[in-house]
Amino acid sequence: MTQHRNITILKEQVLPGESKTITMEIARLHTMTKLKIPIIVERSKIDGPVVLFSAGLHGDEINGIEIVRQLIVRKINKPKCGTIICIPVINMFGFVNKSREFPDGRDLNRVFPGSKNGSLASRFAYFLLKEIIPNVDYCVDFHAGGASRFNAAQIRIVPGNEELKSLADVFNAPFTLYSKNITGSFRNSCTKLGVKMLLFEGGKSLDINHDITHEGVQGVKRFLQHFDMLTPRKKPVDAAAPTLYIDKSTWIRARHSGLFQHKAQTGQFVHKGEVIACITDPFGKFEQKVKAPSSGYIINANDSPIVYQGDAIFHISLSTV
Repeated sequence: MTQHRNITILKEQVLPGESKTITMEIARLHTMTKLKIPIIVERSKIDGPVVLFSAGLHGDEINGIEIVRQLIVRKINKPKCGTIICIPVINMFGFVNKSREFPDGRDLNRVFPGSKNGSLASRFAYFLLKEIIPNVDYCVDFHAGGASRFNAAQIRIVPGNEELKSLADVFNAPFTLYSKNITGSFRNSCTKLGVKMLLFEGGKSLDINHDITHEGVQGVKRFLQHFDMLTPRKKPVDAAAPTLYIDKSTWIRARHSGLFQHKAQTGQFVHKGEVIACITDPFGKFEQKVKAPSSGYIINANDSPIVYQGDAIFHISLSTV
């Protein structure tokens, strides 16, 4: 007889074949209103990996929340084997306020591993790592670009990790960027605890984009299919092409303040010298063309109609591998 692993979250055990929603409540609003974070667990009767799909670490990154919501409503989170944990909104405080940060002004993704007796954000980080992550083998954490900057659908992994590269191949987002773990980040702490994490970036804050949502959901399907966790009727759509790996990139910054109109879209390949945007003043006195400094793929574009000198307006790849 197969010995099933024990899965316990916030003192609640989830048995094989069980579906359970566990609520995490660390603190209340200043109005004394309870603020509960649902942790949705679906466990198969057949043993297998435990996979976490999380979003809303930054409360204004709505597109990731929509991706995880679709996994639930379309029952993609009901595994053929193993266990799937979904946390659509980690930073419920930020989500309520449509804000990136916690009410204490801290970025939750910079305070891990947190502290039991620290700031509000630090306490959330602590309980997330203590209560949930010890159960998890793999994680896909969904994010979006901030400050009106729209990210092409992409997976981010640390360089030199062949297992993560193979999982990025499986997920098969349009782009995969090599990026180092940031101190204090959720990804960094998960890595130290032995959890294999893919970080998904796509879209921009306070926005839901259909194409980004589609890429995220289809990537999850391919990811689950790889572990034989996906039910056959949920078969994913084949990706148009293998993911393109980017190991070097640079930001293009505005040389002038003014009205901003970009001509290049995220995901587009541009050639050196190509006009990719135009910055003008409101009074018709000047018009500055922005040209690509090198050939490469646009992996992020600023959607703001107004920019200031020095603002990041494009993120462009310099080399691919």
